[in-house]
Formats: sequence, structure tokens, C-alpha cells
Amino acid sequence: MPVKIRLTRHGKKHQAFYHIVVADSRAPRDGRFIEKIGTYNPRTNPATIEINHDKALSWLSKGAQPSDTCRAILSYKGVLYKRHLNEGVKKGAMTQEQADAKFAQWMEQKNLKISQKQQSVMNAGKSALKARLEEEAKVREKIRERIAAKRIAESEAAAASAVEAAREAEGAEGNEDSGEAATNAAEPAAE
Repeated sequence: MPVKIRLTRHGKKHQAFYHIVVADSRAPRDGRFIEKIGTYNPRTNPATIEINHDKALSWLSKGAQPSDTCRAILSYKGVLYKRHLNEGVKKGAMTQEQADAKFAQWMEQKNLKISQKQQSVMNAGKSALKARLEEEAKVREKIRERIAAKRIAESEAAAASAVEAAREAEGAEGNEDSGEAATNAAEPAAE
């Protein structure tokens, strides 16, 4: 029975989430599997990977072949490196303590890289948010300036129309007075 280590898809549409499983290569992608050895969530940055190292090593030593994606995941998590070190111990190139020390050092460096990436992603998100807020502040300031200019123009127009109305009112009063004077002047001439 050819055995593969591969992914089975779970999650909603456009929100993929995968289980890392050991399955018969003839089984459907999301069908029967022998054992679940971990999970993989590519939607986070960096991707969240949880894997049982012992089970994965056991299946690799039994001859299970990982798919390309699972090979990359196993390499990323150090399972393939651990297998490589165990092969060196079997051949007598090093002792188990030396292999464990090398693996612990490698894991420490890997965890440091992962934490740096998480920190850089967090900082990038914060700087992007800050830049977006600054841009929004500039846009709001431009809007405030346009509103203030519009209000000033409206108040100037209202003041100009009030002055014009006052002038017209004075002109109308002056015309009424001159009209009365003209009628008063015409009446004595008629007598």
C-alpha cells in the first residue's frame, strides 16, 4: 500500500484550512486517511503550522512519501532535519546527544526567525495603519478648508445681498419722497 503524507482541505470557500494526514495515495483528497499528524493554516502571516514531530518521523521512517507542499512544511518545521540527524546517528557519524543539541540549536534559530517575521508583520501593519490615518487626516483637513471657504463665501454673499437690499430700500424710500414732493409741487401749481 503506497502511503503519502498530504493535505486535506477543510474550511469555507475562500477560507481554506488544511489537515496534514497520512493516507493511502489511492484515496480521494478529502477522503479516508490513516492518521492525522497536524494542521496548516495558510491564511495567517506567517502561516500557522502545528505538527506532531514524533508521528511524522515515524511515518517517514516507515516509507511514507510527502507531497511537495507537505515536504516544504516538514522541512520548515524541522522534521526532515531531525530525520537527517537520526540517519547520522544510525550510521555512527554522531551521538544522539550531539544530534539533539544540533536540532535544539536549529529550532532556536528557526523560532527566532519566526518571531522576527511576526514582529515585522506587526510593525508593517502598524505603520500602514499610521500612514492611512495620516492620509485620512489630510483629506479631512482639505474638506474642512473647503467647508470653511464655502461658509465664508456664503456669509459674504449674504452680507452683499443685505447691503444691496438696504441700498434698494434706501433708493425706494428716496423715490417715494421725491414722488411725494413732485405731487406736492404739482398740486400748488394747479390751484
